[in-house]
Amino acid sequence: MRHPQLNKNGELQHLLSIEGLPRDLLLHILDTAAGFVGVSDREVKKVPLLRGKSVFNLFFENSTRTRTTFEIAATRLSADVINLNINVSSANKGESLLDTIDNLAAMHADMFVVRHAQSGAPFLIARHVDAMHGPHVHVINAGDGRHAHPTQALLDAYTIRHYKRDFANLSVAIVGDILHSRVARSDIHALTTLGVAEVRVIGPRTLIPSGLTEMGVRVFHDMAQGLRGVDVIIMLRLQSERMRGALLPSAQEYFKNYGLNADKLALAQPDAIVMHPGPMNRGVEIDSPVADGGQSVILPQVTFGIAVRMAVMSILGSHPTP
Repeated sequence: MRHPQLNKNGELQHLLSIEGLPRDLLLHILDTAAGFVGVSDREVKKVPLLRGKSVFNLFFENSTRTRTTFEIAATRLSADVINLNINVSSANKGESLLDTIDNLAAMHADMFVVRHAQSGAPFLIARHVDAMHGPHVHVINAGDGRHAHPTQALLDAYTIRHYKRDFANLSVAIVGDILHSRVARSDIHALTTLGVAEVRVIGPRTLIPSGLTEMGVRVFHDMAQGLRGVDVIIMLRLQSERMRGALLPSAQEYFKNYGLNADKLALAQPDAIVMHPGPMNRGVEIDSPVADGGQSVILPQVTFGIAVRMAVMSILGSHPTP
């Protein structure tokens, strides 16, 4: 069977997940993004790669940061961008998800950027548009449930390559709420596919899912052991809105054991970089002096995220119209 994210020529048709995508394709996206980093400079406002195309941002789940960066990315590619607040429109009037997609496709949508609380929703939409509307309509997953957040993983990979140049000899630690994190899952798939030497996850037993060792990941429950000698630290937000039951004793206890402060950071390599997908809970996952310190690349991540999302949309929009 053909990969659901690729067309018959092996080109990217939808971006739904990192899982299963070939290394060469991930590198192509990162290389394309490198060419767009300068577009954020004041001298170059826009490129015409998506002129005449319509990009619909369909956010069934709130996310100001991700929606805004997708909007900026599409606008810089000269696309027409339509932002829909689904929570207060058709979904609340009883219209089904796929009926909403059909109606928007009838308005000549070329690309859907979808964020949804249910895992698998973007896959459902992509399969539907393939069957009903043809290969000129593309779907990008902007985060679905606990499942995947592929553009976040790509911007994380871009950030790591920017500062560390090569993936081959790196040790990367992902710290925190792995269980509920779609970012962690996508990061693991991206980093292992790109050839990172060692991927570690660090967190309390209640927030570490089973099956990670089968993915080639080393699991640590002790922060000091897990951070020792690493080159990259990716801190994760506690996904309290997805938690059920008492998985943690308290925020203060969590910070004591798994929050990143200067003492814990000192266990990593002296030139280790600190990352966070945002939004940060200061004093819970990360101490402010570390978040704002010289080893933090959290704000550059946001800038690189625009370029990476431009790259994904430009690659999808570059296919000839059938």
